[in-house]
Amino acid sequence: MKKRIVVLLSGLILALTACSSKRAAEEELVPDYVFTYAENQAEDYPTTQGAYRFAELVQERTGGKIQIQINAGGSLGDERSVIEQMQFGGIDFARVSLSPMSEVIPKLNVLQMPYLYTGPDHMWKVLEGKIGDEFLKSFEESSLVALSWYDAGARNFYNSVKPIHTPQDLKGMKIRVQESLLMSRMIELLGATAIQTSYADVYSALQTGQIDGAENNWPSYESEGHYEVAKYVTVDEHTRVPEVQIVAEATWNKLSPEYQDIIRACARESAQYERDLWKKRSERSEELVRAAGCEVVDLTPEEKRKFQEAVTPIYNEFCADHVDIIDAIVAAGRE
Repeated sequence: MKKRIVVLLSGLILALTACSSKRAAEEELVPDYVFTYAENQAEDYPTTQGAYRFAELVQERTGGKIQIQINAGGSLGDERSVIEQMQFGGIDFARVSLSPMSEVIPKLNVLQMPYLYTGPDHMWKVLEGKIGDEFLKSFEESSLVALSWYDAGARNFYNSVKPIHTPQDLKGMKIRVQESLLMSRMIELLGATAIQTSYADVYSALQTGQIDGAENNWPSYESEGHYEVAKYVTVDEHTRVPEVQIVAEATWNKLSPEYQDIIRACARESAQYERDLWKKRSERSEELVRAAGCEVVDLTPEEKRKFQEAVTPIYNEFCADHVDIIDAIVAAGRE
């Protein structure tokens, strides 16, 4: 009888212990914060995958106390709308291009001036150095906090009309650009008409003739099927527009210094992850486009120089107050 009681008591103690452990585990998994993250690209896109990696690292290193929910495919709005929502604390995190961001912080135009960089190594040398750090700090004046730079490759022209070898070939064309005054002005200096169209509407706009062409990187051109309706590509690499992970200042101020340090570290780690994915995806996209029979024009140095000369006035128009920074960026490319 005593033995049976002992066994029953032991079983009861084990059951209570198990329930207690389960309850404690459940309590541990309840996050302190659940944040939103806006991303306008598709689920399999490098920047989206970078965002998921960022969220995974943050959850892991905070023991589940901070969870970040990724909303891909532009479900929370276009980039301009997302930026505005973040300034009012409506969205917590995002990855955005510097083009719409420069409408809020004009100084950012410096980093996306046409034909500024000699190549990717030059750009990353700038962004990961003192100049890049200073630009990240400039976000603070806009109720946003910048966390890390993301890669978006080089942008090229593509159209549905004809091969483009010179600025004269662009004359009379309607070219889609991002929501950016600088990009619109660049197109105008090249003799075309700039049309600011939502990224999601580019395919149908090309298909219906609302626009004749657009400009973007290889993965965007390929992943959205733009090459199906605009088969002429000109590899001029007119801009390398870096992208940036940002967090709303209202959200940032809720976090302890410890959480802030973790998030910054995770953002930078995810940026390297995204950059590696970007390189592979860009190479694959270019191969797919060329294999699909698109006509690709690789400009000679002489042809590219004509494009550079045509857009020279844009430097004074948009960056007259930042000549010293531009000189420093150019000098970095020669070192």
